[in-house]
Amino acid sequence: MEKFLKDYVERMRPVFGRIPEKTAHVISSAFFSFKFELYPKTLRECETALSQVPDGGGNDALKKALKIVNAYAEAFENAQVRPDLVPPFSDAEHAFLAINLSPDRIEDLSTLELDNALLLLYAVAVIASPDDEQALDEHRKYVIKMLDTYKRALGIL
Repeated sequence: MEKFLKDYVERMRPVFGRIPEKTAHVISSAFFSFKFELYPKTLRECETALSQVPDGGGNDALKKALKIVNAYAEAFENAQVRPDLVPPFSDAEHAFLAINLSPDRIEDLSTLELDNALLLLYAVAVIASPDDEQALDEHRKYVIKMLDTYKRALGIL
């Protein structure tokens, strides 16, 4: 799955390579704060990043990813298992996601949406936040583990 992740990041590089480093650092911080269950910080970082990412193209998928992570952080902070409403990725936004499965292969759509959101935040941070490179690299196994859960559904054995 290491190659899968590397290929995904490289596929996203032309799309997100122009994200300002400051914005990418906030996105990286949103990813890490969610991973470490620091949900109030996640909420702040997602809101900040949403205000800095312009509309259009791949940025719409990035904004949706931030909204999804934000929704889960808010739910978890309020001791809910899941948010009441998760904004789904649109068909056009699927081009920017790591895991695209046919409907018959999706076991849990909500979890897939969250995982894709986190994977996109991770990829954007890797691409555009050089200050976070070492920390992101140290947590690459977490991302690989996430991808491993989809190995069979993706047909990678």
